[in-house]
Amino acid sequence: MAARSVSATDNPPIATAEPPASDEHAPAPDREPRGALERFVEWFVPEENPTGAVYGLIAIAALVAVENERQDSLLDTEVAGIIAACLYWLLHSYAGVLGRRLSAREHLTARTLLTALGDDLQLLRGAAIPLLALAVAWAAGASRSTAVAAALWSAIVCIVALEVIAGVRARSTPRELVLEATVGLAMGLAILAMRVVLH
Repeated sequence: MAARSVSATDNPPIATAEPPASDEHAPAPDREPRGALERFVEWFVPEENPTGAVYGLIAIAALVAVENERQDSLLDTEVAGIIAACLYWLLHSYAGVLGRRLSAREHLTARTLLTALGDDLQLLRGAAIPLLALAVAWAAGASRSTAVAAALWSAIVCIVALEVIAGVRARSTPRELVLEATVGLAMGLAILAMRVVLH
């Protein structure tokens, strides 16, 4: 049996096509372009460390809820909130550093402290929500009680929204989302109740 001759058409050459140039500004294929609200949510509650933002939000809302209406002006409340937020941030970072040093027997260094302060900046983001609402209401000429109510309700809405975001990220069922939003609402109303009870 005669050997069959191999021609160029039997084994066509493999094309060495250049891969298409990637556009660094094009969105990733598995992600749609994000809107302003989604970008804000990711800035405010990043997936890697959102605890500080939640803590700052709740702590400053509680502080605004218990402020003394008869003695403090709105400016006093705003300044006190800013100072308290900065103190919470510093103390939270320092407590984390000291706790790690006690367990790991490490020395205190400027780099360790600065890294902790940078990692805990989320706390100031959370604290900014009720303080910003208070400042906007004050600038708009709202009464003291209206401005404080605006700050508290902004915190309550954010807490409920964060619960819903957590549920969506966890792929909760609609029933679970309702439960999670209810827990957030209960937490927010507890802060509001502090004001009712103490005044």
